[in-house]
Amino acid sequence: MSLVKASLRGLGMLDEVRADTSQGRVEIQGKQQPVSEVTWNPPVNGAVYGVLLNYQGAFDKLKDQMNEPPYKQPPKAPVLYIKPANTLTGCNQPIPLPKGEEKLEMGAALAVVVGKTAARVKAREAYDYIEGYTIANDVSIPHESYYRPAIKQKARDGFCPIGPWIIPWKEVANPSQLETRVFINGELKQKNNTENLIRSIPALLEDVTDFMTLRRGDVLLVGIPEEPPKARDGDEVRIEIDGIGVLVNPVVSEEKLSEGGIA
Repeated sequence: MSLVKASLRGLGMLDEVRADTSQGRVEIQGKQQPVSEVTWNPPVNGAVYGVLLNYQGAFDKLKDQMNEPPYKQPPKAPVLYIKPANTLTGCNQPIPLPKGEEKLEMGAALAVVVGKTAARVKAREAYDYIEGYTIANDVSIPHESYYRPAIKQKARDGFCPIGPWIIPWKEVANPSQLETRVFINGELKQKNNTENLIRSIPALLEDVTDFMTLRRGDVLLVGIPEEPPKARDGDEVRIEIDGIGVLVNPVVSEEKLSEGGIA
């Protein structure tokens, strides 16, 4: 069991929750429960920044287009975007499927939680600035826009489930070799590994904080793999990252949510 930081509905922030990250179980008031039986809030409250094209496969997929107008060359710095506060939601909470959409992309991401103000951090010092890790689902309406901010497609309410907890960075032996798996209705739909990141976590923190300051509680999503699987109304999405835990969310149409339930 690892000591993790979590936020449970009605109990607020808890600093001493014990969790079995491999089995997806948490100990609350001396009783072990599966993640699926607990109502969670997001365990973070800072700004959430995503990084495009940081998995080698995602980069390679668009490599030829990068040499075309308007940029005519591959990006030299991390390509960032923001998942605003309205997108945040907890484990087991529904992901709203907007009216008129049939499916959503499920973007499995390792999330790095910043532990203190980070500006012009050197890669060799990166872990001094990391509180820990959690899991994020960078949900998106499928789109082909890579040259302008995809606000309408990526910044919808509930489009960034995150959690269920933050595990201290020292509990994760090698964050550069973590397998990520996405299951939809129990069926494995995607598998990748953080060894395929173009920029490692230390390199990413160095490059990002060279031009912007990250504050305590901010979150950096290290990237999502190529070919994110798609989910429809009624599907259950489960993201597993070795050593971190599991994040589970159902996809529910906005119409059903407006009626007050998951039917």
